[in-house]
Amino acid sequence: MKYIGVIRNDFPEKFGLPRQSGLAPSLLSKVIMEGPYRVPEAFRGIESFSHLWLLWEFEPVGSPEETFSPTVRPPKLGGNERVGVFATRSPNRPNRIGMTLVRLVRYEIDPSLGPVLTVAGADMKDGTKILDIKPYLPYADSVPEASGSFAEERADKRLNVIWEAAPPSEMEKEKIVALEEALSLDPRPGYQQDPERIYQMSYGQWTVGFRIDEAVHIILIEENQGGSYDHS
Repeated sequence: MKYIGVIRNDFPEKFGLPRQSGLAPSLLSKVIMEGPYRVPEAFRGIESFSHLWLLWEFEPVGSPEETFSPTVRPPKLGGNERVGVFATRSPNRPNRIGMTLVRLVRYEIDPSLGPVLTVAGADMKDGTKILDIKPYLPYADSVPEASGSFAEERADKRLNVIWEAAPPSEMEKEKIVALEEALSLDPRPGYQQDPERIYQMSYGQWTVGFRIDEAVHIILIEENQGGSYDHS
């Protein structure tokens, strides 16, 4: 398999990311192509599609010597119940291939980077390797009557986000909205429900601290040493 590109966004770590694509529609990412694939001809006509499939590689989970596990514990089931790995989208699988449906916001040619795709709703952290890009075809890919089994339960559940520490004045409105969308999904592991625990996550150039009871309370947001991703 050849890596054709890489994702760039404000989430340098897995914690805090939406667990599926499209759940944080304001979260913008850019697909930057690798040198050999910075060819405008390869993208001819892509701007006429509204959505794209991105195929990508999960980070390794555990050591290469670990044996195949046929069951996993999905977050949707609280991290306690086991189901078959092929009945989930868990990264703990024989081949670490992920797939994500994104909305194509913009296609442009950068003078130094070549073709660049700005996409919305990705569930991948910054630096994720892209394996392929395919157009989403509504007539073939959409199945309105499909069943989502256990993954459908609480799919629409959202928590209110309360800012107890005001967002920095330099944080753009679009980034505030994307952060609120991600946190409203409750990024905690399914087995952690302590309402007094303070969690921290990296987001762009900031460290965000929060706790969760019936709502998400953002109690800390401060600048860190990491770099900021610019969507412009």
